[in-house]
Amino acid sequence: MKEAYVLDQNFENVDCSHLEKGEYENCTFRNCRFEYITLSGFSFTDCEFIECNLSMAKLVGTAFRGVNFKECKMFGLEFSSCNEFGMSFSFDGCSLNNSIFYQTSIKKTVFKNSRLIEVDFTECDLSNAIISNCDLSGAVFDNTNLEKTDLRTSFNYSIDPALNRLKKARFSLSEVYGLLYKLDIEIDRNS
Repeated sequence: MKEAYVLDQNFENVDCSHLEKGEYENCTFRNCRFEYITLSGFSFTDCEFIECNLSMAKLVGTAFRGVNFKECKMFGLEFSSCNEFGMSFSFDGCSLNNSIFYQTSIKKTVFKNSRLIEVDFTECDLSNAIISNCDLSGAVFDNTNLEKTDLRTSFNYSIDPALNRLKKARFSLSEVYGLLYKLDIEIDRNS
């Protein structure tokens, strides 16, 4: 069965549970519903997802290449099961709570104004990433490469410097406690 090839299409207010499997290039999805559907074998290249709900979608073998997500609800996504070839995306104003990036290589990825609560970045390569104004409450960093990553405006993170690579990573003084939490010391935030 031949898979679809869709170029330069706009999808708006669509329930994508019946979206034809195939390759989507330079497409825009606005206010579309992908929650709980299987996107295995789909390929999205230079696409934009705006105000979409992709929560709990199945991503086994899904390809995201040059994809921008804006104001999307993306709870519980397992990015570690995606097709890794050319995987690249950015997130602006998204909620990625409980999503998994285990062992993914997502260098230079941009996360802006997003909620990354309890996201698993274990053994992830986030080098040169920009994580700007993001809530990282409960996010897991274990053997994560954060070299040259910019976290200066993000908050609520807990990162153990002994278990992660942090060379030349950037942090703000106001959130430095997130690097020292394991030392069980008291830091006066008012001085």
